[in-house]
Amino acid sequence: MKIIQKMKMNFNIWAILSFVFIILIILPNLNIIINLFSKPNENWFHIQEYLLQSYIVNTFLLILFTGLFTILVGTSLAWLISMYDFPFKNFFSWGLILPLAIPPYIAAYTYSGILNYTGVLQTFLRNTFEIQVNQKFFNIMSIQGAIFIFTMFLFPYVYTITRAFLAKQSASLIENARILGRSPLEIFIFVILPLSRAAIIGGASLVVLEVLNDYGVVSYFGIPTFSTAIFRTWFAMGDIDSAIKLSAILMFIVFLMLLVEKILRGRRKYSFTTSKIRPLTPIKLKGIKSLLAFSYSAIIFSLGFLIPTLQLFSWTLLTYETVLTRDFFTIIYNSLFVALIAATLILLAAIVIANFNRINEGAIAKFYSKVTTMGYSIPGAVIAIGVIVLFILLDNQLYWLYQMFDPEAKKLLLSTSLVMLIFAYTIRFLAIGYNSIDAGYEKVGKKFFEASRLLGFNITQTFFKVDLPMIKPAVVSGFILVFVDILKELPLTLILRPFNFDTLATKAYQYANDEMIHEAAVSSFIIILISAISIYVFNKALNKEAS
Repeated sequence: MKIIQKMKMNFNIWAILSFVFIILIILPNLNIIINLFSKPNENWFHIQEYLLQSYIVNTFLLILFTGLFTILVGTSLAWLISMYDFPFKNFFSWGLILPLAIPPYIAAYTYSGILNYTGVLQTFLRNTFEIQVNQKFFNIMSIQGAIFIFTMFLFPYVYTITRAFLAKQSASLIENARILGRSPLEIFIFVILPLSRAAIIGGASLVVLEVLNDYGVVSYFGIPTFSTAIFRTWFAMGDIDSAIKLSAILMFIVFLMLLVEKILRGRRKYSFTTSKIRPLTPIKLKGIKSLLAFSYSAIIFSLGFLIPTLQLFSWTLLTYETVLTRDFFTIIYNSLFVALIAATLILLAAIVIANFNRINEGAIAKFYSKVTTMGYSIPGAVIAIGVIVLFILLDNQLYWLYQMFDPEAKKLLLSTSLVMLIFAYTIRFLAIGYNSIDAGYEKVGKKFFEASRLLGFNITQTFFKVDLPMIKPAVVSGFILVFVDILKELPLTLILRPFNFDTLATKAYQYANDEMIHEAAVSSFIIILISAISIYVFNKALNKEAS
């Protein structure tokens, strides 16, 4: 009897909607696994024999060295900003997050334009100092150049997570190490790095996932990786079976990376022996040390944001009159429309699942949480293939229904609509919205929810009258993060967009791919401007909430 009552209590609209959302997330990935065992064709045998090894090697080199360099840059900057006081530190504390506003594919063609023979750097050297340089030293279109791009524009993942962790550490840990005669470098290596290991690995894992998801950089630089292979197999060969097999291998690599991350994080946990935690007090640097700290922060900020942004602004001034046509404003509308619709749907799904998980603590809630965050760990090209297979299957099953309303209806109705693209966005970015909402729920706790239930309100009434007003900052933050990520997304949009439907991201990529770099600057600059403003607002909101 008690079991039946518990089932009735849990069986509500929140449970039903959560179940539906979870099934929709699982289905596309399940399709890839099922179709993996289809009979291989001649294209697959050719890929397996001549190309697969280069895909694996290049992908491994990119994630290995990008991971190492982002850890080096991000952790050192987090340590510098947290531990020391130097000129413009307050600006750099949030300014070093701004490289995230520039998608790596935009950074790739921007730096290529800066460094090539007719670029601003070589032109300056020739015209001012009459220096003719060896072109191989300025060729960024290589695997080394891709690692540089990924490092400079993805290190904020490591920086932000590690800095947030260090801000909560007790000053006594550092002071005790100093009393024992440890130098600043020794404290960094033997105290801070072990303490921050989970935060550092967490940030680096996000970097690795972004590298695996990338298509724009490796495509523009001509580096064969899994993402370029999936695109080529699907678009050039029209071979969905081989694309699915490549997607499955990439999924396996992703899950292997996540397993490695879990092992590297380890089980060791650190806690304080007292409830009185005194936060770190920054040490004021003077003289050459102050200059070095400022210079290091300024160089990274300039390479990761200032230089490419100024170059794009310069190119925008040259081409905006020819680019800003009526069609271009349609592209801006398309970008904002799909980002707003998808971000709204993602936040609704995230709220439903997070609320269900908070109310029902158990195995099902843990499973839902894992599935919800799974989408962000799967590269966009893989999600796109899974969604295509699912929607083609749906169209085949629903064709009879289409004909009931219109005898001349297209068979692939859903597969050629915006529904498919927005659905894919939801799978890909649901984890971002969910994490934000879940953090909001965790902060407010359950005491107000339980008090409302005791007063006779049901779960839905409690949500709208009590929970939603309290988690409003988390909802706004989640919406901003999701909106910006969708605005910048390239692989999903390139594969799944309807015919003649362009966004700012796809237009920038098309211009750059056609060697019209100056024209690509306009849409790129708009993406960066919106993203930078969103990051600034988000950072201000976080600081206000923390204070």
